[in-house]
Amino acid sequence: MLLKKRGVPQMKKAVYSLVLSEDVVEAVDRMAYAQGTSRSNLINQLLAEAVGYVTPERRMADILQTLSQQMTGLFQLQEQAAEGMLTIRSPLRYRYKPTIRYRVELYRKPEHALGILHASFRTQNKALIADSEAFFRTWANAEMQKGYCKDSDFSIADGAWKRLFHIPAKPDVTAEELGAAIGQYIKRVDAALKAYFAALPDRGKAEQAVAQFFTA
Repeated sequence: MLLKKRGVPQMKKAVYSLVLSEDVVEAVDRMAYAQGTSRSNLINQLLAEAVGYVTPERRMADILQTLSQQMTGLFQLQEQAAEGMLTIRSPLRYRYKPTIRYRVELYRKPEHALGILHASFRTQNKALIADSEAFFRTWANAEMQKGYCKDSDFSIADGAWKRLFHIPAKPDVTAEELGAAIGQYIKRVDAALKAYFAALPDRGKAEQAVAQFFTA
């Protein structure tokens, strides 16, 4: 569902003059401060909800809310560093007990991609970096062989992997469906990663373990 590309109409913004009571503005400012946003953004969101329009910010929040619900209890969730982002941590049975970090970053104005997934270990351990890059290459090659992605859809460097999430071809896909699809993808990657490392140091068996995730 996250692979085909399609265009997305963009919401333009303009400056308008509105006459509001001071009490309303004060209430809006308090709410905006509590939510960590600006007065303009909050008013825009409130008006959009009142007329039944889904803003990019609301859509991103709904996607990440569904994703968070899927990950809760299975992964460690970190507080969002910025709007449209969610970081997920998963421990790995390996020397020094490293933790892999998955960071989902959604694009506010998606054109060819809905967002991007970053995956990396915070480590200087050369062996772990080499093994993680080998896994990412194995996974990416398997995806390309299945036609799930192209070479330009991912990058691997310094022990980190980035993977684009394409805009689905289905025009009426919901934010909940997108959040669920991203969650299932991350679970699958994480399970394959752990199966790969469990088979090391036998590289052949490790690659076979990943291949099992792509069998029909």
